[in-house]
Amino acid sequence: MDVYEAVMSRRAVRGFADQPVPKEMLERVLSAAAWAPSGSNLQPWHTYVLTGAPLAELKKRSGERLAAGDPWDEPEYEQYPPALKSPYRERRSAFGEQRYGALGIAREDLEARQRAAAANWECFGAPAALFCYIDRDLGRPQWSDVGMYLQTVMLLLRAEGLHSCPQMAWAKFHRTVAEVLSPPDGLMLFCGMSIGFEDRTVEHARTGRAPLGETVTFVGS
Repeated sequence: MDVYEAVMSRRAVRGFADQPVPKEMLERVLSAAAWAPSGSNLQPWHTYVLTGAPLAELKKRSGERLAAGDPWDEPEYEQYPPALKSPYRERRSAFGEQRYGALGIAREDLEARQRAAAANWECFGAPAALFCYIDRDLGRPQWSDVGMYLQTVMLLLRAEGLHSCPQMAWAKFHRTVAEVLSPPDGLMLFCGMSIGFEDRTVEHARTGRAPLGETVTFVGS
């Protein structure tokens, strides 16, 4: 698989097959992803990979929280600005309509939307999950570095025939994740990522992208 194919075929898969991911695959991906760029080579990512019993325990604890109606954890960072302006507001709204529309869920059916969102904390059935932390003392450029690292991971997963789904949703359960992982106090959970082989019986709506002219400006001949 060449780079273009990896980029074009990568998408947030929300349905995974019950097929174990070989540890050597994950080791190969994460060893190569370490070469992702970062300012002054800080490599500000701290990655935990869960499979088997530890992942099952995390899913169990998360499910118990959902069943009990526990509120989300106090946010440690702002996922979106409180007043999202145009065109980002419209893009987010269009994503929601497409995502829930594909599931046959009406916009006003909040209960059904919550049930669909709850699949996040089951990792959509994935047999492996990655949790990426960043040091609390680092700044915006280092968060950018973490994003480049995660993109590199996702593209390398495609090269292995695997799919993924990056999930900021796990930041809402960061205390539960910490109960299982016991990360140092100085680290903050940025996101989780479900990893596995795609369940091809689950239909996936592919979200579109803005036209090139809307996001790119060429200057010069």
